[in-house]
This record gives sequence, C-alpha cells and structure tokens, in this order.
Amino acid sequence: MKYVGIQTQIRRNNIKSVLLLLLFPVILLGVVWLFLALLSFLGNGYYDEYGNVVHMADWSTVNYFFLRALPWVVGGVGIWFVIAYFSNAAMIKNAVGSETLQRKDNPRIYNMVENLCMTCGMNMPMINIVQDDQLNAFASGIDEKSYTVTLTTGIINALNDQELEGVIGHELTHIRNRDTRLLITSIIFVGIISTIMSMVTNMMNNVMVFGRYESNSRDGRGNGLSLILILVVGIICCFIAYIFTLLTRFAISRKREFMADAGGAELCGNPHALASALRKISNNPGLGDVRREDVAQLFIIHPQSLHQGFSGFMSELFSTHPDVEERIRLLEQF
Repeated sequence: MKYVGIQTQIRRNNIKSVLLLLLFPVILLGVVWLFLALLSFLGNGYYDEYGNVVHMADWSTVNYFFLRALPWVVGGVGIWFVIAYFSNAAMIKNAVGSETLQRKDNPRIYNMVENLCMTCGMNMPMINIVQDDQLNAFASGIDEKSYTVTLTTGIINALNDQELEGVIGHELTHIRNRDTRLLITSIIFVGIISTIMSMVTNMMNNVMVFGRYESNSRDGRGNGLSLILILVVGIICCFIAYIFTLLTRFAISRKREFMADAGGAELCGNPHALASALRKISNNPGLGDVRREDVAQLFIIHPQSLHQGFSGFMSELFSTHPDVEERIRLLEQF
C-alpha cells in the first residue's frame, strides 16, 4: 500500500468533506426535479391515432415549480444539517448510552489516553465509557470541543494494556486524520435522505389503510389515485436518492482504517498488540442494543462485516470497513 503522510490524509479528508457538503444537496435537488418531471410526464397524456396513450412532460412547468421549490429545499436541508452537525456529540452519546470518564473514575484508561496524546502532540479528547460486555471502541466529533474516544467496559476488561494502547492509538489517529468529521458529515446527509424516505413511505401506508377508495364518485376515485401516484413517484425518487447517498458514503476510502491501524501501531510501538486486539474484538464485536447503521460505521470493527457467504460478500461490497483478517495480516507483517 502506497504510503500517505498524515498531512496529506488530513488535506484529502477536508476536501472530501467539502465535496460531500456540495454533492448531497445536488443529489437531493436532482431528486426533487425528477419527482416533478415524473409527475408531469405521468400526469399529461393523450391518445394517438392508434388509441395508445402517449405521455409527454411539460418542461417549462417542471422548471417553474422546481425554481419555486429550490429555496425551500436548500433552506430546509441547511437548517437540518446545522442542527445535526452541532448536536452530533449529544446524539451519539445518547445512542450508545455512554458516560464521560474522569481521571478519578479510571486512572488506568485516562492516563493511557493522556500519554498517547502527549506522544503524538495532540490535545486530549473526551473519553466516554459504555457499560457493555461486548468489545468495541470508536472515535467521534467534528472539532476540539467534541472529539471523543468511546470504549466499552468489555474491551477495557478483555484487553491488556498493550492491546488497549493500540486500540486507543487507532481511534486517536482517526481524530488526527479528520476521519470523524468526514464520516459525521456523511452520516448526517444519509440520515436526512432516509428520514424523508421514511416519511413518504408512512404517508403511502396511511393512504392505503385510511384512504376512501370505496367512494363511487369519479372525483373520489380520481383524487385517491392521484395521491397514490404522487406518493409512489415520491417513494421511487427517495429510494434513488438513498442509493446514491449510500454509494457516496461507501466511496469514502476504506484505506482510512488501514491508516488508522498503522497510526495506532506507531503510537503504541507494538503492531502485534493491535493485531491481537483486533482478533479479540472480532470474536465479540458490537455495542449492546445499538442497531443504528450510522453509529455502527464508527466502530473499530463493524459487526456486519463478519457475516459469511453471499450476505458476507454483499456486506463487504458495501461496507465502510475492510476485512478484519486483512487488517490483522498487514499488522503482523511488521
């Protein structure tokens, strides 16, 4: 693997963060335009000389309504993003049920993080602990005030000091490389799209369950079918947007995990200790009842990446994490 310095990685992640900020709104606006275009295409039709229905979109009307919707879409997404961006630390903390660790609570862990930060010359992040027997750790945050390393009690009790130093060094490298900022930016936008898709799906279900399709009047049937058509088109558009945003998120290089492994091994001075830690974690990864994919992608080992067979192939294809065995193999080469 080609060597990449930390400053190069930081610069690349900063550029990717800006591109994500630009790309996700473009995707969302594209779907809004597609939604209006499909409505126009399916809603305007005439019979040709052979009795076949011919659909034709009114592009001037589509563009008119798109320009009317544009400031509302941009403004709504912008407000949503700002709120989520600056409240991400509290959201993640609540999602995993972690508590902030002070030196008096666990001098062993606190001193370990402090010493590693002094070694690499970085400010010390917050330390959060999750009361959970499973083994996992992750870094999060967007700036010096919110950078956090989270550890489970399971990983603290199962690993020795050398292995823990490797894991903590791995997470500190994520922070130094600005990986956490890039991932949280991605998480927020995917969350926006998935929430909108969920709202449209719920609207569709409500129409199907509570809609008055038994009406014998032509107007009643027409209104019901029109609403169904709008919601179906909306679901299709949201699904397309969700796939594009997922693919964009997955395009974030998995090499960041290899680089974090290399950084952790360098900080602790023992690559084999980190390899041993990864092997132990892979036997019991996860984080209690946390089922949120956006949080799980922050973990040092993603539980779904351990699936076998065809599901394992698909998980690996769309995973944000590389294969654990490959990570261990590279570390044990040193």
